[in-house]
Amino acid sequence: MTRAVPDKGTNGLQWEAGAISCAEWTGVKLRDVLADAGLDLATPGPDAKHAQFEGAEAYGASIPLSKVLDAQGDVLLAFGMNGETLPADHGFPLRVIVPGNVAARSVKWLKKITVSDEESTTQWQRRDYKCFGPNVAKPDWSKAPSIQEMPVTSAITRIQRPEAGGKVNVEGYAYSGGGREIVRVDVSIDAGKTWAQAELMGDEGKGSKSWWWKRWRFEIPDEGDKGGEVLVKATDESYNTQPEDY
Repeated sequence: MTRAVPDKGTNGLQWEAGAISCAEWTGVKLRDVLADAGLDLATPGPDAKHAQFEGAEAYGASIPLSKVLDAQGDVLLAFGMNGETLPADHGFPLRVIVPGNVAARSVKWLKKITVSDEESTTQWQRRDYKCFGPNVAKPDWSKAPSIQEMPVTSAITRIQRPEAGGKVNVEGYAYSGGGREIVRVDVSIDAGKTWAQAELMGDEGKGSKSWWWKRWRFEIPDEGDKGGEVLVKATDESYNTQPEDY
């Protein structure tokens, strides 16, 4: 569930809803590059379990090789973004794009790819981007798996009240990892006591699965505009739903 007011933060950088966008990438599938390099895609071998990525600025991460080998996984080596040459801030000249996974796996300024029997040994794979219970003050990093696919999530990006009066318009986006399409977005205008369904907009993207976010909009009825707390939660095609509380 996503609130339209600040809530308790987590350790580290507070990304909130701002460090995300939806782009069109141009590149080649990593599975095709590995095949050209001699990897047998059908039987890669017992030691071929992870694809490790090393960036030019020492950042590194990895993903399961099964994600790369999946013909519908769409893992790219990207050299273009939104119809133009890949910008420097986004990884020029080459970066990895791992759709459906947390962005920490889409390594920029790519320098090296290694097929390995283990995950990347970098801090960002072994001691970061993992989740623990809210009561855990000193986590044992070895006991939690690295985040790969994104969970279902949503955000409120705009609440607009017409100057001349009328209904209040609420807009936002919803997204789920693994290419799972968003099938429903629920909005509450009374802090979660009651819910109603938002209108899903007809966004279309490219790729084998639903890698792009789903935009939504909702009109607050005249009788419901009492300045209450607005909440949103999304449900994907596997009926994974954001919890109403942690």
